[in-house]
Amino acid sequence: MTAEAVKPLPAASSDQPLLRVRGIKKYFPVRRGFLQRVIGYVKAVDGVDLDVARGETLGLVGESGCGKSTLGRSILRLIEPTAGTIEFEGRNITKLNRRHMKPIRADMQIIFQDPVGSLNPRMSVGDIVGEGLLVHGMKDRVKRQKIIRDILQKVGLRQEYANRYPHEFSGGQRQRIGIARALALSPKLIIADEPVSALDVSIQSQVLNLLVDLRKEFGLTYIFVAHNLAVVSYISDRVAVMYLGQVMELADAEELYRNPLHPYTKSLLSAIPQPDPDHPRNRTVLTGDVPSPFNPPSGCPFRTRCPLAREKGTQDGICAEERPPLAEKKTAGHFAACHFA
Repeated sequence: MTAEAVKPLPAASSDQPLLRVRGIKKYFPVRRGFLQRVIGYVKAVDGVDLDVARGETLGLVGESGCGKSTLGRSILRLIEPTAGTIEFEGRNITKLNRRHMKPIRADMQIIFQDPVGSLNPRMSVGDIVGEGLLVHGMKDRVKRQKIIRDILQKVGLRQEYANRYPHEFSGGQRQRIGIARALALSPKLIIADEPVSALDVSIQSQVLNLLVDLRKEFGLTYIFVAHNLAVVSYISDRVAVMYLGQVMELADAEELYRNPLHPYTKSLLSAIPQPDPDHPRNRTVLTGDVPSPFNPPSGCPFRTRCPLAREKGTQDGICAEERPPLAEKKTAGHFAACHFA
């Protein structure tokens, strides 16, 4: 699939998007037997189209196992996508080899979910933050140390922490180190893979505010992966809702939370705790289990649990026969993959 052959999906800006993803798929082979023959594929990401404008934050939400993290890593080519195209600043990077991809990696960074496992315990904080600078050719140690100290200060850590090791820090401080590492190369795009899910609630707000401040100061673009819809609404300009490797709904954050169209989005929003006991939220409880990505349902992947399809009696009709496209509905920029949204 070429970039010219696909239909553009509107982004939040009229300018050319910083990132354009078309038809991305990531299938993991399942092998069995003595000869390890491939008997099928786990469809972790199954045809995703996204545009991310410069300077915006796109929230990516969904249940565990829906493919959010796999999509983020496929975009960065930390794992190679099975199909589809990735354009960064108008350049198709899908098939670039290691040598040509290296300079682009400086502009595309990731913040990992685990603030403990993502840091090498044998390296000092200074070496962790400065490793990318060294890899990308900054041999001047004095200059490198100055950038490291400045970045640590930007993320709320003392400069003398550069000589310490990860085990000497709390979870929130370790995540700040991870943010500093991602920031060291002055990237244009950062994929934040559930950066606050492993932190205490009080620390989560501090890290979120830090990310917002860094975005304003450095003009960053985020893809923010999370489970917590309240967190996503706070930091995101637009939100994409994923289910079984596909985007079910995509809209401006305010519009999505005020007027959700897809039954899956409505069920997720209904699960957000309501702080006012006098106005309880009407909970939409989904029946059944999430289908296996090894053998997903035909047609709409959500049909087996969809209350709307059950109400209309179309679970084995059009919902099973035809996969609904991610199409723009009545409100400009509001997309939903549902026959009846």
